[in-house]
Amino acid sequence: MSFVEQEDVLDLFEGMMRHLFKEVIDVTIAPRIPRMSWYDAMDNYGSDKPDIRFGMKIHEITSLVKGYGFGVFDDAEYVGAIAVPGAAGYTRKQTDELTDWVKRPQVGAKGLVYIKMNEDGSIKSSVDKFYSPEDLQALAAAVEAQKGDLVLVLCGAKRKAQTMLGVLRIEMGNRLGLRNPREYAPLWVVDFPLLEWDDETQRFYAMHHPFTAPKPEHMDWFNSNKKEDLERVCANAYDFVLNGVELGGGSIRIHDAAVQQRMFEVLGISKEDADYKFGFIINAFKFGAPPHGGLAFGFDRVCALFGGQETIRDYIAFPKNNMGRDVMLDAPSRIDDVQMDELFLKSTAPTE
Repeated sequence: MSFVEQEDVLDLFEGMMRHLFKEVIDVTIAPRIPRMSWYDAMDNYGSDKPDIRFGMKIHEITSLVKGYGFGVFDDAEYVGAIAVPGAAGYTRKQTDELTDWVKRPQVGAKGLVYIKMNEDGSIKSSVDKFYSPEDLQALAAAVEAQKGDLVLVLCGAKRKAQTMLGVLRIEMGNRLGLRNPREYAPLWVVDFPLLEWDDETQRFYAMHHPFTAPKPEHMDWFNSNKKEDLERVCANAYDFVLNGVELGGGSIRIHDAAVQQRMFEVLGISKEDADYKFGFIINAFKFGAPPHGGLAFGFDRVCALFGGQETIRDYIAFPKNNMGRDVMLDAPSRIDDVQMDELFLKSTAPTE
């Protein structure tokens, strides 16, 4: 859409989704869909597509656990925890199973610390050796745990640890039946970082793509050559999230040649490479382009969630199997020599 700002796009699609909810599944959603910054989503939910149908928020307890001689926490950049309601009755076998679960590659944790807030007021923890009952009580209070709750603690690099806690939070939500597929909690996630720094290559990369506009109020940081300023720049971007699933996303795009050139400069793309690869768009902008932006929805994801499912497998016309094959079309399959020649390709597969 031309001549739009973020608010125009969000208002339009809120209206569309409100209409679909009512007409398709007879559900009325709030007149104003809540908005949450990417930073708050990561800090509180460990995900950029948080499921806000239930609580169990992440709490940072780094400053509360250091200095007690427990090396794992003393050496960690970040320590965070969630309070699982009513799970203090977990047996040793169950906590051991949960520890094994977080060690799976899909989660990536090295271990799990727990604190049981027993109904009789006593406290039992896997780190009793290092922390007194009073210390554990203070930790439990910091994560808003009540009697009968189970506090689960993970640590590591900040964003990685938060992501692991986010995955654990969803798992515990599933185990406790807190993720009712017939309950809907839509959310806008906004103010994503525009750039992400890579320590290995010592350069910035675009968080989404190099054509997303910086937020107008962050242009001074965007034009700065200080790494800490560039890391603070937020993108003029937004995602529509429902029940822990991203249904759609978009942004206000760059429409100014100087801003686009600056973006390539920040990303370490030389002027020569930028002209060679993207000269068409930079030159087009010099003739004047309207401010523009939009949003794309995943139609199959919308249908799946309206049908009470998180996976789109049963809602797309030609689903793939776990090998990535389309069994209805038998694809991918061999292509003919004419197509190969067009693409300057040569197959190394043995001929039949």
